[in-house]
Amino acid sequence: MTDHHMTPDEFREHGKRVVDWIADYYEWVESQRVLPDVKPGDLRAMLPPEPPEKGEPFEHILGDVDTLIAPGLTHWQSPKFMAYFPSNTSFPSILGEMLAAGMGQQGMVWKTSPIATELETHVMDWLVTLLGLPEHFRGNGVIQDTASSATLCAMLAARERRTGGKANREGVPSTLVAYTSDQAHSSIQKAARIAGIGDERMRMIPTDDQFRMDAGALASAIRADKAAGLTPFFVCAAVGTTSSMAVDDVARIAEVVRREAPAVWIHVDAAMAGTAAVCPEFRWIHEGLEQADSYCFNPHKWMFTNFDCNAFWVKDRKELIDALSILPEYLRTAEHLSGDAIDYRDWQIPLGRRFRALKLWFVLRHYGAEGLRHHIADHVRLAETFAAHLSKDEDFELVVPRSLNLVCFAHKRGDAFTERLMEAINATGQLYLSHTRLGDRYTIRASIGGRDMQQRHVDAAWNLIAQTAHVLEASM
Repeated sequence: MTDHHMTPDEFREHGKRVVDWIADYYEWVESQRVLPDVKPGDLRAMLPPEPPEKGEPFEHILGDVDTLIAPGLTHWQSPKFMAYFPSNTSFPSILGEMLAAGMGQQGMVWKTSPIATELETHVMDWLVTLLGLPEHFRGNGVIQDTASSATLCAMLAARERRTGGKANREGVPSTLVAYTSDQAHSSIQKAARIAGIGDERMRMIPTDDQFRMDAGALASAIRADKAAGLTPFFVCAAVGTTSSMAVDDVARIAEVVRREAPAVWIHVDAAMAGTAAVCPEFRWIHEGLEQADSYCFNPHKWMFTNFDCNAFWVKDRKELIDALSILPEYLRTAEHLSGDAIDYRDWQIPLGRRFRALKLWFVLRHYGAEGLRHHIADHVRLAETFAAHLSKDEDFELVVPRSLNLVCFAHKRGDAFTERLMEAINATGQLYLSHTRLGDRYTIRASIGGRDMQQRHVDAAWNLIAQTAHVLEASM
């Protein structure tokens, strides 16, 4: 009787076919529609209603990837993908992820996977050097799944610090107030809900004409809350907002906090933009960061490391651990009790943790600082050329100046036309753009940071945009 497992020899055979499939995918992805021509429910209608009773040959399964899965993919790895922000991967990262999956490590405490823990600590210290981060982050870094989780962890640590640990033991006080800008990521508001702060005590601070947090408005809000008997405890600054890549003035925000409420925790969310700091010429984005209590960015966006991988640091690890640590008997180890080892389960929301450090280690070793600097600087250069195309066309305008690799623009005919234009472009399948609203203006975003993006892709994107606009104008 078979034991139903795939044998090592079968795994070798099928694994080679999967690697070939992935390599082939990167060779043909550019030729495909970047957005699939599918409707909700299409895939489910093609799948059997019940799971198979008997196992199927792997050849049939992989064959269905070609016929059922691939046609419905949105091709995030296509150089024609300019929506949202990139979710880049790379061959070194994929290989590291494959190895981590094969090793099947569960690194919840040092003892359950010493190598996963120590590699993570070391790689996070490498990133401190690579990005020129403040030295107080060295030895205090951890890999989270996303910036959303990092923000939540920071807010929980801030909550416990401000209440002296009473929030965990006695419940969240109804006086705590958190602050971020009206352009910050929605995960900040969600973190406030989860942390027991709620929408009512999450202050969305107005922004200036460049959509950066207004430090003066922050100061006024803090003073008003203190006068009302409330307790400011957390401020999140954005280094690269989702809508426009606006970079808050962290130094000015920190100055306000020092003056108005020194006990407030400052968290800096640089989910997308943080990778830019591999280039010394872009490290201005981190001015004032030395005054932050915590910081995060996503290597899974612009650093060629496949999702999910967020890098998160705190100034004082004890404050994070005090907020999140619970030690049941079955997790007690000699290494933990001696204080000689890190147990990363105490630095995050879930107990279990994957070996994410391995793929990041592969990426950093394959590209090196030189390779990463080359690609990031080139993406910014490509964004400059895209913005230059726009500036030369009297029918288009930049809604805000280009920030790093993001270009925000609109057609001068107004919101309705700009929206129709983006929908028409995306319908071609030759380009994928996304939108936002800036100052209540419908704005198209072109995010230029795909792994394989080259000048010809940027030029083709612009030509498609301009030609589609002319066709729409002629039809009116």
